[in-house]
Amino acid sequence: MGSYIIVGIVVVLIAVGIVSTVRRIRSKSSCCSGGDYKPRRKKLKNIIARKTFRVDGMHCERCAARVEEVIGDIHGVSGKVNLKRGELTVFYAETVEDELIRTRLEKAGYTLTKR
Repeated sequence: MGSYIIVGIVVVLIAVGIVSTVRRIRSKSSCCSGGDYKPRRKKLKNIIARKTFRVDGMHCERCAARVEEVIGDIHGVSGKVNLKRGELTVFYAETVEDELIRTRLEKAGYTLTKR
């Protein structure tokens, strides 16, 4: 009787693993539960400066989109991520402290280092 219970538990665990894997494949999700999400793009009229930062913690397109969205939420700046290089280029339409950008990205779970 005890071996039937153990076999039943193993079967249930395998079934849960298979269902989870199939859902992940079907939804095309990535490490960050992404999918086909695209951030809203922010257009700046007059760019007065540009800086490039290294961002640690980005693993997929969803991470890159999230970083761009976090930067886009800051008034006067927009950002573009190069995921292969792990870089964020920030475009400034007005003066914004680097510390504000660092703080916002750290709240989102990423680490910013100046390049």
